[in-house]
Amino acid sequence: MPDDSLVASAAPAARSVGALVSEMSALLRPSFGDDALREARELIAALHDMPRHWAVVEHAQPLGERDWARALRAATRRAKGAPMQYAAGQAAFRHLTLDVDERVLIPRPETERLVDLVLERLRGVPGGILVDVGTGSGAIALALASEGRADQVIGTDISLDALAVAGANVVRCAQVLRTPVELRAGSLLAAVPERPLRAVVSNPPYISWDERDALPASVRDWEPAVALYSDGDGMDITARLVRDAGAALERSGLLALEVDVRRASLVAELVATDGAYDQVQVVLDLTGRERFVVARRREAE
Repeated sequence: MPDDSLVASAAPAARSVGALVSEMSALLRPSFGDDALREARELIAALHDMPRHWAVVEHAQPLGERDWARALRAATRRAKGAPMQYAAGQAAFRHLTLDVDERVLIPRPETERLVDLVLERLRGVPGGILVDVGTGSGAIALALASEGRADQVIGTDISLDALAVAGANVVRCAQVLRTPVELRAGSLLAAVPERPLRAVVSNPPYISWDERDALPASVRDWEPAVALYSDGDGMDITARLVRDAGAALERSGLLALEVDVRRASLVAELVATDGAYDQVQVVLDLTGRERFVVARRREAE
């Protein structure tokens, strides 16, 4: 008859982080080969909102049935090609952890820099209404609401699916928000009758439909087309937003856009020739690429 103390001590080990990583690695190996162990560790860390080395440090930590089953589901999705964030169901953005799935774009580090640009340029002028056009997961809106000093942040999106994800993230982040966040369905600024606006911020769809096949499969096959592609060689939605924001911003109000690095100069020219803006700048991302266009609404016509 086995010693009960030995059985009791073995049970947690059988359901430990290390044991789970081994089982996840087996699921991932056909797709990732020698990288399966690294993928498993990174995925389980993401599921627990921990640094990548967490699985190594906490390899003996016991896990419950729910965590075990969730991790195996995530590994199965990752093995089928789902991006890491979709497999885990969440993504980090600045100091926030957000729910994400195939209904929204995965928030990216480049977009964190867009938030920096807005906060820098609005420093010293608290208040006003900030609008995040095409809010998706709500990443930009929630970052501005948690770090800025506005009166209100509004996130708009044409996708009701995206707004459902953003709504869950508003609830998730409620305790860190300094500013109320309201989500509205509509194209560009159509759902925002308030005037004037302090800032219009957006990471709009800017990929041409002709460029679809050149995208990585993790983007092309998983992320929502409505958030990726635009007509007019990728410029149509951006052009409409530039025009609409010019009529909606207050004097010296801020327009801040994330753009395709191949079209930054075209967007800057579009903004400069619109007639509503001055102080038009192309700003580099942290890798030195032309990633952002910012401008101010003219003080006078």
